[in-house]
Amino acid sequence: MPPATHTACAIIGLGCRQGCTCEDLLALVEQSLDKTGLTLSAVQGIASIDLKREEPGLIELCRRLNLPFNVFSADQLAPYASQLSQRSKVAFEQTGCRGVAESAALALAEQLGGASATLLVTRQASSVATFALACTGQITR
Repeated sequence: MPPATHTACAIIGLGCRQGCTCEDLLALVEQSLDKTGLTLSAVQGIASIDLKREEPGLIELCRRLNLPFNVFSADQLAPYASQLSQRSKVAFEQTGCRGVAESAALALAEQLGGASATLLVTRQASSVATFALACTGQITR
């Protein structure tokens, strides 16, 4: 039987305050990606918690970047708590999840990549949002 194969996959995870603008999110995404040397062309999707499903800034960001937007419940994100760079008490009180950006990025990367994911960029924060980048496989820079 041949070994299982998977596709390299880079996923942005985002958490944000209610009413966060697309411009605020885009600035955080661009600033965070600049640190890695990756461009948006390496990214296959954006993920967050299901509480942000209707968040206008996130929806507009995904539309502008032409990237699919996927959401996960706090229960779906819970298994990733041990992989987080930090576990937020505030995030848990507000969402039921210990870290939205990192957990969501890991969850979608594993779903799309078909393999274990790791955090390429741990939690980066602005005054209104958090960013993380997870990947499976070797990402081409």
